[in-house]
Amino acid sequence: MHLEGIPFRKTGYFSDIINDYLDESPSLRPFYTRFPSIDSFKPQITEKQKAFSEKQRAVLVEALQSQYKEVSASAITKKNLKLLQENNAFTVVTGHQLNLFTGPLYFLYKIISTINLCAALKKHYPEYHFVPVYWMATEDHDFDEINFFNFKGKKLQWNREAEGGVGKLSTKGLNRVLEMFTLEMGQGKNATALKTLFKEAYLNHADLTSATRYLANELFAKEGLVIVDGDDESLKRPLIPYIKKDLFENTAFKEVSKTIEKLGAVSEAYKIQVNPREINYFYLKEGLRERIIEKDGRYFVNNTSLEFTKEEISEEIEQHPERFSPNVIARPLYQEIILPNLCYIGGGGEIAYWLELKSFFEAVEVTFPVLLLRNSVLVISEKQKRKIKKMKLEVADLFLDQNRLINKKIREISNIDIDFSPQRNHLKEQFKDLYTLAEQTDKSFLGAVKAQEVKQLKGLDKLEKRLLKAQKRKLKDHVVRMTDIQNELFPNQSLQERNLNFSELYLDIGEELIPMLIKSLDPLHKEFYVLQLP
Repeated sequence: MHLEGIPFRKTGYFSDIINDYLDESPSLRPFYTRFPSIDSFKPQITEKQKAFSEKQRAVLVEALQSQYKEVSASAITKKNLKLLQENNAFTVVTGHQLNLFTGPLYFLYKIISTINLCAALKKHYPEYHFVPVYWMATEDHDFDEINFFNFKGKKLQWNREAEGGVGKLSTKGLNRVLEMFTLEMGQGKNATALKTLFKEAYLNHADLTSATRYLANELFAKEGLVIVDGDDESLKRPLIPYIKKDLFENTAFKEVSKTIEKLGAVSEAYKIQVNPREINYFYLKEGLRERIIEKDGRYFVNNTSLEFTKEEISEEIEQHPERFSPNVIARPLYQEIILPNLCYIGGGGEIAYWLELKSFFEAVEVTFPVLLLRNSVLVISEKQKRKIKKMKLEVADLFLDQNRLINKKIREISNIDIDFSPQRNHLKEQFKDLYTLAEQTDKSFLGAVKAQEVKQLKGLDKLEKRLLKAQKRKLKDHVVRMTDIQNELFPNQSLQERNLNFSELYLDIGEELIPMLIKSLDPLHKEFYVLQLP
């Protein structure tokens, strides 16, 4: 097995704000507290330890014990649950939607980054305990984003009507997805294992929350992963004062809006990931998750007849905090209130919106976590590796836009020099003499010389492009093979990890897949991994 790294900036798949963050650009320094290095975690531990009370720990542990009543947890997970009672125990957390059968491959990379960071911290700070946490986004209502996974170029989709938080959705009907999955997989030991895993998760559990918990627990139980469901009345009780601040003072809206302006002043290239609303909570009930809107002192639940006075909604928050579901702006705060958390691990989009939140956290006096970009990986099989070598391609070339890749390689392998730079330089030298002559006569002649130079240079450009096209036709077989391998590794011209489901790798590698990834990946390594299988 061979592992190499490519700088994130050179992949072409990461935003300016993420690349600048990884480069520790001074202009982004005001938007986070500590950059993720092993030494930066010591002051983070000290700050969080002071801020996180025994009462908060007691609430968390009691809720998790309740959530794990029906879960067959491993001994190490049970140990981690118990450790969370201690004031020298901390979490590292990642979050993800309840995608069908984990969804894209990066689900694994998120959790493995979290597990590996905990191991690295324990090695460096043995006097403390570090617990990896997966936060299930059970309250999300974007069913269309999670109701499928890709397998061998096909979309296996769960078709049904859905309303409200996805966590409470019945798993009824997923037997049909299993039937399609089974047909596509074929036979073999690894196919049988995948079929059993899907069946146990989705056909033997009543709702999507319990199915996803089972699945994540089965995949990572040996690593002590703790799974948290935020859709919990007891966990939301500590959130009550913060819900009120959002509804009645619009704290998040004010602070995040100011931060967005400051980020825009740093660079126009920074794409704002999320915009805050005046109220950043949904009203959540069975089959319902709708925005709360304030108008003329009254509070309305969007698309319903529900409305409250300020006093009524304040009482509703006190009596039923579980009915108030944080959106993408408020959910990070919720996590940090109920977890003794040091670090949030996420993808590029997530880290970008976390960078909008620091001043909001400061305004409500909650410790802001270290932000770490999860590992990203391109996995290359032995067969694919041979193809790449045979075509004399570099792996880094495959990250290029397809047209750029083709043009670059055709120029390299062509027996004709397609670069017309010498001809351009020669033409410019000839026109220097004409310019000298033109300066001695009428200005209109000077203009004619300039126009002719532009025309002839454009002509050379056109000829160069035509020659390149002719060579592409001549070397068509090479172009086809080159684009085929790129399309295999970058489906739909995007990253492998955003398209493939883990099951495709599992089918080839089997139960060693996750241990192999855990052994190979370093969460603090600031490069995109290319993992070439033996």
